[in-house]
Amino acid sequence: MSSAAPPFPDRIELTGEGLVLRDWTEADLAAMPDLFDHPDVAYWTPLVSPFDAAAARARLDRDRQLRAQGAAILLAITVDGGAPLGEVMLRRAPEGTELGYAVGPAHRGQGLAVRAVRVMAAYAFEQLGADQVILELEAENSASVAVATKAGFTRLDVPLVTGEEKGRPYALQTWGLDRR
Repeated sequence: MSSAAPPFPDRIELTGEGLVLRDWTEADLAAMPDLFDHPDVAYWTPLVSPFDAAAARARLDRDRQLRAQGAAILLAITVDGGAPLGEVMLRRAPEGTELGYAVGPAHRGQGLAVRAVRVMAAYAFEQLGADQVILELEAENSASVAVATKAGFTRLDVPLVTGEEKGRPYALQTWGLDRR
């Protein structure tokens, strides 16, 4: 972590848009495979597949490590602070403050990702002083394009981010939302 990026708080709970975004806990480990062990999540995200109990443990440990380093925060998406329905992430990256998300298959179609991204973006603007937040997504991921659009993001005129992960090439568009 550079000296320019202050550490994140030890505990974070964000509310808004009918959601409570909260820290992952040990009690959430059993729920994580149901949220993340799905072909869509495996294809569109860098999360490991299969996503089992060991992957959940590693994810929680990595979350805590990234938070302590001031690099990223990962929060459970809930409606009431209880059962996790997905995850929203904020990462401090060289290209900017990046957001990401994954919603469990059983919880899709409720606008959870759009609302979680809006709440996390507000946190980035109000608490971290970000001037812009970005999403990096594949054009073919129509669900993520819809989330970006509904959350107020616009596609930025910057080169595609290309690479290979899990044995397949990808080309990510960068979408941005500016502080209002």
